[in-house]
Amino acid sequence: MTDISPKTASFGYEEIPEDEKIARVGAVFSGVAKKYDIMNDAMSGGMHRLWKDRFVRRVKPRGGERILDMAGGTGDIAFRMADSGAEITVSDINQDMLDVGLERAVKRGLNDFVWSCQNAEALSFPDRSFDAYTIAFGIRNVTHIDRALAEACRVLKHGGRFFCLEFSTTEWPGFKEIYDQYSHRLVPQIGKMIAGDEDSYRYLIESIRRFPTMPEFERMIREAGFVQTKVEPIMGGLVAIHSGWKI
Repeated sequence: MTDISPKTASFGYEEIPEDEKIARVGAVFSGVAKKYDIMNDAMSGGMHRLWKDRFVRRVKPRGGERILDMAGGTGDIAFRMADSGAEITVSDINQDMLDVGLERAVKRGLNDFVWSCQNAEALSFPDRSFDAYTIAFGIRNVTHIDRALAEACRVLKHGGRFFCLEFSTTEWPGFKEIYDQYSHRLVPQIGKMIAGDEDSYRYLIESIRRFPTMPEFERMIREAGFVQTKVEPIMGGLVAIHSGWKI
């Protein structure tokens, strides 16, 4: 007998129909777009800035390169690469996030970026368009991570490099339990106080818990076609930089 039950996808701890996830995630980020950076500071004690600095140092952007910053939303990663001379395309599935980033770019006098609304699972760019692909704190929100990774590989040139900054699970004894209590109990309350949105920040925390472990995600990156994959844990794996090369 054929199974005709609808496919589901995780939305935090909730299982929802797969075709609803894009809209549900979109509503989350539209709701928090204008307070996103303030909330990042509040939730991480400003540590996210150091993590992003470290991430861009690993990317090593160079003049003349074409770089796609996927899920680039408010421009945090692109701004850190602006002085490199690279040609940077900032993409996000959420136009509200892109609008915030574009407004910030204008205020900084950064007018050379390309801003493009894109679905990471189905990019409109031709094959072998970019020298590097970056994605920071965004891949856990896509419905099909494997499709997003395959698209990243497709749009990279031969010799192109992939870099992903994402939350994971810390392996430091004791710290994991403390962080779990902080994130589940306090972060939604911080979201309520600062952004007036408790549910969206509860989802963001739950989405971290549902994300694959560092070894599992590295395996997915290899299966997408990347080689010389590497994982660099930060704070015992609370955050990790994943990388790979397309040959």
